[in-house]
Amino acid sequence: MRTLVVGAGAVGGYFGGRLAEKGADVTFLVRPRRAAQLQREGLVIRSRHGDALLRVKTVLSDEIRQPFDLVILSVKAYHLPDVRESLGAAVGERTVVLPLLNGIRHMDLLKQWFGPEKVLGGLCFVEATLNKHGHVLQYSPRHELVYGETDGSDSPRVRRIQALLAGANMESRLSTEIMKDMWMKYAFIAGFSGMTCLMRSPLGPILKAPGGKETYLRLLEEIHAVARHHEPSLPEDLAATILAQMESLNESMKSSMLRDMEKGLPVEADHLQGSLLEMAPPGTDLPLLKAVYASLKAYEQTR
Repeated sequence: MRTLVVGAGAVGGYFGGRLAEKGADVTFLVRPRRAAQLQREGLVIRSRHGDALLRVKTVLSDEIRQPFDLVILSVKAYHLPDVRESLGAAVGERTVVLPLLNGIRHMDLLKQWFGPEKVLGGLCFVEATLNKHGHVLQYSPRHELVYGETDGSDSPRVRRIQALLAGANMESRLSTEIMKDMWMKYAFIAGFSGMTCLMRSPLGPILKAPGGKETYLRLLEEIHAVARHHEPSLPEDLAATILAQMESLNESMKSSMLRDMEKGLPVEADHLQGSLLEMAPPGTDLPLLKAVYASLKAYEQTR
């Protein structure tokens, strides 16, 4: 499959790089500065799963001449308005669009732009960031990409993607419950990013602080109340399960949103916590979620 990875940041650079490392036909859609950097230095991955220095193909938005078979969207949500115009001729009649964004609201937008028949569900689990040199730094044991048809069906195109991902230095999984999986990831990442950014702290000190676990659990319960309203198949004990999972992780873990805050970069407050508040059933009591969102919006105003 001819694959276009939109963005060569932490997520796109990592998973697209692992595909390129395998020998797949991968091109990165990037801006001129990133294209020059990649052409000059290559795509550098520093990871506990193995380092890589890769010579990769890049393209600018005005250089795309024909459709790709697969388009992997790995941009931040606040860059989505630029995506449609940037893709240009990349999306054709048979193109499949696989988003790896956090959250859920982007699905409706992508279906409006490209047609619901072209859009798969997708998500990823990876702790990664770009350093000042543009190198992808990947920290966590988990480096998984999950994808599937939004109706849960088995199709030739997801089987082709399965074959594409097979053998690459990553974990990958074809899901028949991708929308449920996306909501579960949404609950996980909204809580993790919310707590680490509210406390300006990695995971360990939050869980050890007096009242830290209780506060984290209350936030997860609020998020779960909204999520389960839209996806009733979510387990009733999801909040407690996520908290137990957090307790098993490395104490130094930070959310990518906190890493962005530490660099003074934009954050996905509206797409994650803000969208949850907008989607909440009337009368739902969400004081911690509101506090997290207010903290993130205050940060945006003082950047």
